[in-house]
Amino acid sequence: MAGPEVRPLTLTRLSSEIARSLAPIGRIAVPGEVAGAANVYRSGAYFTLKDRQFVVSVHVPSRYLHRSHLVSGDRVQVTGTLIWQPGNGRLQLVAEEVVPVGEGAVAAMVEATRRRLAYEGVLDRERLPLPLLPVLVGVVCGTDAAVLHDIRSVVEARFPGFPVLFRECTVSGPGAATSIVEAVRDLLSDRGVDVVILARGGGDATQLLPWSDEELCRVVAAATVPVVAAIGHEEDRPLVDEVADVRCGTPSIAAALVVPSIENLKGRLDAALGEATTRVGAVTHGSARRLAQIDIRRSVDHGLIGAARRLERAGDLLAGAHPAHALDLARIRLDRGQAERTIAIRLETATSRLAAAADRLVDLGPGQVLRRGYAVVRGPDGSVVRSAATLRAGDRVSVEVADGRFTAVVDL
Repeated sequence: MAGPEVRPLTLTRLSSEIARSLAPIGRIAVPGEVAGAANVYRSGAYFTLKDRQFVVSVHVPSRYLHRSHLVSGDRVQVTGTLIWQPGNGRLQLVAEEVVPVGEGAVAAMVEATRRRLAYEGVLDRERLPLPLLPVLVGVVCGTDAAVLHDIRSVVEARFPGFPVLFRECTVSGPGAATSIVEAVRDLLSDRGVDVVILARGGGDATQLLPWSDEELCRVVAAATVPVVAAIGHEEDRPLVDEVADVRCGTPSIAAALVVPSIENLKGRLDAALGEATTRVGAVTHGSARRLAQIDIRRSVDHGLIGAARRLERAGDLLAGAHPAHALDLARIRLDRGQAERTIAIRLETATSRLAAAADRLVDLGPGQVLRRGYAVVRGPDGSVVRSAATLRAGDRVSVEVADGRFTAVVDL
């Protein structure tokens, strides 16, 4: 019986086929134990990942060292891609992250990251205040329907239709840290977004590890808009909580904090409008009262008398001058008449401006507003009615118009 067909291959062709056969495998997450100490070079770190029967060589490029736990003997999970090295005929796993497995190892990795960030002052940075009325709220979350539903429900209850931009990503497991960082950067690059919420529905220490990623913490710390961390519940405290501008126990609490209540905004606007109206009325009334107390004719006469006296004193001084100044004195006498005419013109102009100002103050007065057809309605308790919703059918209200006031009965 003939055996299977044998294909003759060169080493170059064999290496090419091995490399091609690895491509469909794609990105993988492989658990194992770090065997021996990792060798660190400028290009990255190299170590061996093993289990009970097999081993594989792992290379961590230098750009991924900050999210790699390389402690000999610790169990880890390596996320990366398999490549074939034709130069030495070896299969190698190129890692994007090496995360510890087990709460103790996770806590040790988080603590090491915390120490680095604290040393550089990232944890003590100045926090940004939340905007009163954001233009657009960005939310980073997973595809978890519960988190999305909670946030949308809060937004609908507080401010229906308020603009919220969701960026869904992988929030736990292999590659989650990279996915979260990309989503946060995407929202921060949108100029319309002026506050970002990081939302997740809780989890254990391993599931929350991506939210303690060093790169994520640095991106949040460098953000020019406030970032709110809402990861899990009160007992869940990933490292990003210590970097964010505000920390909330749940995504719902974060949404209620960031999205304003439309009813509260309306109330504040009404109060501000009422206060402004009261102040304008008081200033107008006071100005009109002071203007009414001015006797324009008497003030003008008083000014003319004072000017005449000053001119007379000037004439007396000129009359007693030395003969050498006779020519100057003659010129001054000729100019005095012109000065009197100039003063008279200025007084007339000032009188006209004062009268015009008085007319404008009268036009701004509450009485003039009422003459244009407006009315002030006061409820049964005497307060100004600002909304029909505060009245009930049968209530007696007082209506003030330009020439008096009358009462009316509400018929809704």
